[in-house]
Amino acid sequence: MAGTASTIRDWLLVEHAGPWGVRALRDARLPAGLGRSLRGRERALGIRVLLIRRTDRRARDRSSCFAIHTGPERPWIERSDLADIREVLDLDLEALGRGASPGLTRLDAPLFCVCTHGRRDPCCAERGRPLALALSAAFPEETWESTHIGGDRFAGNMIAFPHGLYFGRVEPGDAAGIASMFAAGGVDLEHLRGRACRPMDVQAAEHYLRVARDLRRIDDVGGHDAVRSGAETAATFRTSVGTLRVSVRRRLGPRELLTCHSEIPERPPDYELVGIEDA
Repeated sequence: MAGTASTIRDWLLVEHAGPWGVRALRDARLPAGLGRSLRGRERALGIRVLLIRRTDRRARDRSSCFAIHTGPERPWIERSDLADIREVLDLDLEALGRGASPGLTRLDAPLFCVCTHGRRDPCCAERGRPLALALSAAFPEETWESTHIGGDRFAGNMIAFPHGLYFGRVEPGDAAGIASMFAAGGVDLEHLRGRACRPMDVQAAEHYLRVARDLRRIDDVGGHDAVRSGAETAATFRTSVGTLRVSVRRRLGPRELLTCHSEIPERPPDYELVGIEDA
């Protein structure tokens, strides 16, 4: 799974109880024109918009929304509660697109999103829904169901914010442990797919480095530089054990079905470790 997280630094999460349809911002029962406007902001500003809801799926009088910057340096979450969901367009989304605060209330607690977007892919509902319920029992205020986050074949999928760590193939019994570890500043390497603020090749390099040097604290691995040559990437990380260079090579993985409704196996890219050395 290493190197399979979508590369997105800035996020907007908007509470909407659903139903979401196949493509949420197009098909969800949002006020007229809101989905189209949010899709336009996504493309123009380079942010990702997710619709989120509580596991009980009850509509509420107010809609929570979260602006998130995943780093790599100084990630943060800000929150606002909207009396009318259309007020989301009044937020300073241009600032968010630059990785700057849109002026909401800073949130110090973590936030967990579990993909349960079954109309997009059945696996996300079949595996995501039990995962969301289990996680919500342990972290009721921090847990949200979300629309599509990518990587259907890795369901159940969850993202831990503010750092934007993707975890895949998470079983309900694993959820509380992964979330508790994250809340305490740690990373579950068994289920880690990657960190959203990094390119996929660098995510893979970070994963190999963490496993090889047993770097299980979030802050053990900081910023990076990357040099690419053909299929190879040399990523240099500043870590708690020194500056290290990790080389990985992109290749085609084995044939597999990429979604629950796929009929033709494909060969998605993955990465093999070339080497780790002092930089």
